[in-house]
Amino acid sequence: MQTHPKLIIRRVPWSNPVGRDLRAAQQAELDSRWGHADHEAGDAPSAADVAIFLIAYERATGQPLGCGGLRWVERTTAEVKRVYVLPYARGAGIATSILTALEAEAHGAGVTLMLAEAGSAQPDGKMFYEAAGYRRIPNFGPYQELDDSICYGKPVMNPVRIHAVS
Repeated sequence: MQTHPKLIIRRVPWSNPVGRDLRAAQQAELDSRWGHADHEAGDAPSAADVAIFLIAYERATGQPLGCGGLRWVERTTAEVKRVYVLPYARGAGIATSILTALEAEAHGAGVTLMLAEAGSAQPDGKMFYEAAGYRRIPNFGPYQELDDSICYGKPVMNPVRIHAVS
């Protein structure tokens, strides 16, 4: 199921140059919000641990609009990483479509629990996860000792149809 009629969501390798550009734009925005570049708790996601990475493209033009990935935490648990939508495209449901597609991919990979984290400088991230049915949980992994991190969890449900295009 394409969750947004104006999008095509494709699964790509972490090394995809479009994905790299989107992640760089996200990191620049976070650097500005936090006031410094050292805001990653633990190891930054990489090709070695991000098993699924998606890019959302505008159907009519092919313009990339956003991205998101899943990092394995355990065999049946994955963390949502790098969900990002270009500023001019926000508010149109693109991030929600990416997250829904990630959940479908996770289900297909045998994941039963999705985790996510948003920092104190990301009130929009907190609202996003809560609106998507994620519930606050105790901080996990590299966020355990961070007072400015809010962690979320959500059981993975059986999707009705496939979300991403390979």
